[in-house]
Amino acid sequence: MPPWLLGSFCCVLAALGGGPAEEEEKLIRVLVLLPQDDAYLFSLGRVRPAIEYAVRSLRESGAGLPPGYAFQLTYKDSACGNRALFSLVDMVALQRRRPDLLLGPVCEYAAAPVARLAAHWDVPMLSAGALAAGFGAKGGKYSHLTRVAPTYAKMGEMLLALFCHHQWSRATLLYSDSNPERSCYFAMEGIHVVFQEEAFHMAVHSFDESSCHLDNVVRALQASERVVIMCASGDTIRNIMLAAYRQGMTNGDYAFFNIELFNSSSYGNGSWRRGDKHDLEAKKAYSYLQTVTLLRTVKPEFEKFSLEVKSSVQKQGLHEDDYVS
Repeated sequence: MPPWLLGSFCCVLAALGGGPAEEEEKLIRVLVLLPQDDAYLFSLGRVRPAIEYAVRSLRESGAGLPPGYAFQLTYKDSACGNRALFSLVDMVALQRRRPDLLLGPVCEYAAAPVARLAAHWDVPMLSAGALAAGFGAKGGKYSHLTRVAPTYAKMGEMLLALFCHHQWSRATLLYSDSNPERSCYFAMEGIHVVFQEEAFHMAVHSFDESSCHLDNVVRALQASERVVIMCASGDTIRNIMLAAYRQGMTNGDYAFFNIELFNSSSYGNGSWRRGDKHDLEAKKAYSYLQTVTLLRTVKPEFEKFSLEVKSSVQKQGLHEDDYVS
C-alpha cells in the first residue's frame, strides 16, 4: 500500500472516531471490499496487512480516537465485480445498519455502483482505485468517494504539459484491451479526455494481446502519428519495441511512451532484459522508450511500514515482487 493511501486511511479512521466518548465501547464499522483472488494487484491478501497496520498504529498512538472507540473490520470478496455491491447490501440487510466507512472497491466496474449507493446512504468511501475519468464528477452520485491515488486524468495532465513543452499536438494512443478490468482502456481514456479539451489530434488503436500480431500493429503505427503512448503488459511492450526497432522506427523519428500503471510485477517485467537472444536489440529499442509510472517514496517512515507489511504478505505465501511499492 503506497504511503499516501496509509496516511489518508489513518486520517479517515481518526475522523470517524470523533464525537463524545461514552463509557461503553464504540464501534466504528469498516467494510473492506477487495478481491480475494491474488491475481489482482489490490487483493485482500496484499492489502489486509496494511489496513491492520493502520488500525494498530492508531490504537497504539491514541491519536484522534477518543477513549472507548474501536474498529470493527469486515472483509468481503468484491471479485472485482457485482459481488462488491451485493456484499454491501447483504450486510445492511442482515445487520440492519450501514457501515461507517467503506474501503474499496478498487476495480472501476465494482466501484461505480458501490459509490453511487454510498452517496445515497451517506456513507464515506475510500478507494485506491476508481481512477477513471468518470469518477471525477463529485457533485451527486460520486459525492462520497475519496480517491487516494493519482487519477488517470492527472497522468493526462502531466503528458499534456510534456506535449506543450515540446510543442506537440498529435499523438497515437495504443493500448491492450484484453483483461476484464480494462485498466489500460481507462488509463487511455484519462489521457484522451485531457487531450481532447485542448483539441489535440489523436489516433486511437486497441488490440487483444492474446490474438493480435504485433508486427501488424507496428506497421499501422507507421501510417499514424509520430508520438506513441502505449499501455500493455511488460512482454507486449517489449515485443512492440522490438518490432519497431526492426522496422526502422527507433532512429529518432518516433517518440514512444509506456504507461506502467503500478510499480509491481503483476504487470510483468518492465525492463528490456530477458536473458534471450533479443536482449541486444531490445536494449537499443528501449533507448527510445520513456516509461511513465508512479514515483516511489524513500521516506524512512514508509520504509518501516513497507518492510512490516511485506513480511506479513510473505507469510501468506505471496512474493515480495508482487507487492505494490
